[in-house]
Amino acid sequence: MIALLLALGSSLAYGCADFLGGLGARRAHVLRTVMVAAPASLAVELLLWPFLGASFGTGALVWGAASGVASAAAFALLYRTLAIGPMNVLSPVTALVSAMLPAGVGLVQGEHLGAAGLVGLPLALAAVVLVSAGSARPTRTALLLALGAGAAIALQLVCLHQAPADSGVAPLIVGRTVSSAVTLAAAGLMHRRLGPEKPAYAMSAAAGVLDSLANLLFLLAVRGGDLAVVAVVTALYPAGTVLLARTVLAERVHRGQLVGLGTAAVAVSLLALA
Repeated sequence: MIALLLALGSSLAYGCADFLGGLGARRAHVLRTVMVAAPASLAVELLLWPFLGASFGTGALVWGAASGVASAAAFALLYRTLAIGPMNVLSPVTALVSAMLPAGVGLVQGEHLGAAGLVGLPLALAAVVLVSAGSARPTRTALLLALGAGAAIALQLVCLHQAPADSGVAPLIVGRTVSSAVTLAAAGLMHRRLGPEKPAYAMSAAAGVLDSLANLLFLLAVRGGDLAVVAVVTALYPAGTVLLARTVLAERVHRGQLVGLGTAAVAVSLLALA
């Protein structure tokens, strides 16, 4: 139950972070947004170090660095995807991809689900699809970016899961250090193509802080629960993105999406019983 609550918290934080990051990427080049978001995330994780501890063993370094490379790609692809829009369609597409790979890895590694879990897991995946049932059709480029972002997020989550359970926040610190370095290097190489627009500093930093919080909650959840369940519950984050897009951007929420939100609530309840 604690793992499930942590996964739900991670989902909420991811949804809010994605909305702010996507909105920020509409105001300036996506790399300018990530250049603010990634270091802000790192600052949060460094502040958590004294409280949660960190053990920088080989496993934490290797898997943390791998998650950092995936995180840098996920940041850039996801924020660019949401900047193109529509958020209420592309965010769920990304989430569906990001849920399937970790769930598959967990099941292959021998995780077992009870009867409620066997019903709740596919129902949660169906909820992600239903939440994406908007009338606006994304472009092919936007859809490909969404698929790429989902794959990058999935790899990041799998790498965090593989890090030693006794490593504290070390995998997060290593990962965010690597992702910040990759982002800054990419921005340096592409500085002439970034345009003159300044990033939305507060919005971008808030996205980074929320993303860091989401990663922490996911890491704690997966250390206390099954990867298959935690990854799918975390992938319900489009619900937050969709609701924020409806409230702030007046993007229309369709009946199918409302059904999806209700289906998500039922699925989470079943997974809690599992």
